[in-house]
Amino acid sequence: MSDQLPPTTSPSATTPRQAALVRLVAQLEEHVARAGWDAPVGVFALVRTASALEQDPALERMLDAAALAEARTDPEALTAIEQGDLPPANSLEELLAGIVWPDEVDGTAVATERVVLPAAAEQAAAAIEDPQERATYLMSRPDRDDVRMVVGVLRSGESWCAVRARSHDSAGEVAGGADLVPGLVEALRRTLQ
Repeated sequence: MSDQLPPTTSPSATTPRQAALVRLVAQLEEHVARAGWDAPVGVFALVRTASALEQDPALERMLDAAALAEARTDPEALTAIEQGDLPPANSLEELLAGIVWPDEVDGTAVATERVVLPAAAEQAAAAIEDPQERATYLMSRPDRDDVRMVVGVLRSGESWCAVRARSHDSAGEVAGGADLVPGLVEALRRTLQ
């Protein structure tokens, strides 16, 4: 990975639905950043706040004033509901393959961290079959960087990714774009089918 993250792709020419997703992914990224690095995977159901409040008025007691005000003015505004007690899985891919969201869920998001290495080191790591040995190899590399990815996808097709490197750990250096993590975007889309 280069010393600089790619610039944030501006969602200026976007739909209200895409803009709502961009805002929510940015909020989720800030939320997980406050918890620090080396966090477990977070999986979130995304629902339109106004619709959720219509179906369950008790939800109003759980939302802050800003979320309620946004729901009153923006029908596309989203709320993230973190999923606890995730089933055991050997990998994020395996975890996501086991999730299927009901129709009431408008989208999904995931927050995860990965180790990024130069291409030659990635190839060497991929050749190590033992997971413990691979983890030891990855953690011993001085040229590694940890990257946090927060990716959100809506049932209607919109996606947004926020990526922060530990080596550039500030809110001003979070890269954003619709397809920065294409494999993860596609894996999340499959959970909504």
